[in-house]
Amino acid sequence: MATLYHHWLSPAARFVRVLVMEKRLDVTLRLEKEWERRQAFLALNPAGEVPVLVMDDGSAYSGALAIAEYLEDTIAEPALMPENPDGRYEVRRLLGWFHTKLGTEVTRLIVSEKLFKRFLGMGEPDSDSVRCAAQNLKTHLRYIGHLASRRHYLAGPVFTMADAAAAAHISVADYFGDIAWDAWPDAKDWYMRVKSRRSIRALLADRIPGLVPPPHYGDPDF
Repeated sequence: MATLYHHWLSPAARFVRVLVMEKRLDVTLRLEKEWERRQAFLALNPAGEVPVLVMDDGSAYSGALAIAEYLEDTIAEPALMPENPDGRYEVRRLLGWFHTKLGTEVTRLIVSEKLFKRFLGMGEPDSDSVRCAAQNLKTHLRYIGHLASRRHYLAGPVFTMADAAAAAHISVADYFGDIAWDAWPDAKDWYMRVKSRRSIRALLADRIPGLVPPPHYGDPDF
């Protein structure tokens, strides 16, 4: 069985977890605390970052987007990329938006300030960074709502990697109770749709010891 090295609130790892569930690839999840810099893990990925997917034959694949392409190339069904070039372009554009822009402006700040500083004894969260992440999050929720109001899913009529990427990041922010969902009805409707999927529900079952999410976190009908 393949092994996926991940961390609870790594959006990149969450993204790949959704993809392997959608592709129905049996994997064993292995929690990897990246900050420990284990030599055995560095041998798999010198960058020292999750996710890392190790296949049955020992081949190791790192980098969330590279793993996504590998899975799409090797497991044809169900397809998570459109067949036509314009559709594939749109999914790739949104992958860049969520993993780069949303990740830089929101989730990296949230995880650094609200998780790592707390559990690694790095001091109190920086209030300016937290406020910045909260303000940026509004922009991204507005954009998700804009897309969702025009399409059933973010890149078109069916669930794609774009939805997996957005859900991976949004679920991290939601774990900390940072989203006032009633203010974002279109984004909420989209998130309710993706939360009903088995692949997303598996993510939402995770709990970090000593850090409890809000009551609505795992509820698809919130």
